[in-house]
Amino acid sequence: MECPTCGSQHTFRNGNRFLPTGEQVQRWLCTDCGHRFSDEPSECITKPMRHVLSSQIGALEVKNLAIMEGEEKTGDVIGKLVEFSFWMQRQGYKESTTVSRGHRLRRLVKLGANLWDPENVKEIIATQTKWSEARKLAMVHGYNLFARWQGIKWQKPIYKPPDHLPFIPLEREIDDLIAACNQHIATFLRIGKETGARAGEIFGLKWTDIDLENKTVRITPEKNSNPRQFKMSNTLFAMLQKLPKNDALFSHYANLAYLRRSFERYRQRAANKFGNPRLRQITFHTLRHWKATTEYHKTRDILYVMRLLGHRNIKNTLIYTQLINGIQEDEYLCRVAKNPAEIQELVEAGYEYICETPELKFFRKRK
Repeated sequence: MECPTCGSQHTFRNGNRFLPTGEQVQRWLCTDCGHRFSDEPSECITKPMRHVLSSQIGALEVKNLAIMEGEEKTGDVIGKLVEFSFWMQRQGYKESTTVSRGHRLRRLVKLGANLWDPENVKEIIATQTKWSEARKLAMVHGYNLFARWQGIKWQKPIYKPPDHLPFIPLEREIDDLIAACNQHIATFLRIGKETGARAGEIFGLKWTDIDLENKTVRITPEKNSNPRQFKMSNTLFAMLQKLPKNDALFSHYANLAYLRRSFERYRQRAANKFGNPRLRQITFHTLRHWKATTEYHKTRDILYVMRLLGHRNIKNTLIYTQLINGIQEDEYLCRVAKNPAEIQELVEAGYEYICETPELKFFRKRK
């Protein structure tokens, strides 16, 4: 069905509308402009009821009316959620926020929640025994924004997820995972490993942010962070050279959610291939934790790590001072360099200088 306002074909059924004559017309909603419209009365199809006893007609009409009212109510809720998404976009919320909040609300509706009854919503959330405290809190945040948009006053339930330290994988586990992915996702992960940038920051990279001549990557920040610039390794340089030179580096994927789902499939295959279930715990954000932890372990400079991550508040960075105890101090790779070319290669590969003899220089890097 074509939208009469913008001409878009991206429309879907949005319940039914009943005319004074008793006729039923289909209602539609355009996902591009948010306009709601209905079929013309002449387009209605009335199906005659044949061979139905008069005693059955009343019961059948009541049943059909209940079904139609249920469909119309569901359509109205879906329409409201689409309008809510448009409202979030107009308010300047990020696409990831718009998608996640909409997904949470649709989940609540599927569980039978009445979004215009806060007590019912709280009951639905509270009775989900398989949900963690963190997930329940996320649902509360999602509904709270919807309630603010609708002018609904409610008292938010209190959920306090327990604090826990993030999972820090070994470097060889990250390298195994990168090797198991296609070139787009492998490059995405490599950028995350070398820069510690957020997934949204990496996905938003354009070729104008990449300086192949000077081998640098410029990160445009998210979440009110500071902009950063990083020197890329020869490995990352070679991976970037293989990507198509479109405007955006990862335009092969429609959005970050599609890229994440593809990554999760590769991650599952890698965990099975290497027989290492720890790989399933690696997420895009895990690379940020790993980078921050390893850099603090090497430098013991919390301000340097703060600038590396783009944090504006040092409280967000202090957690990484607690994670270095989980790094095994004695797992190192050692290399020896005899000339300037070998020294440069080791430094670019992340090795740190230890000591030297008259003819040799010794370097090491954590495994």
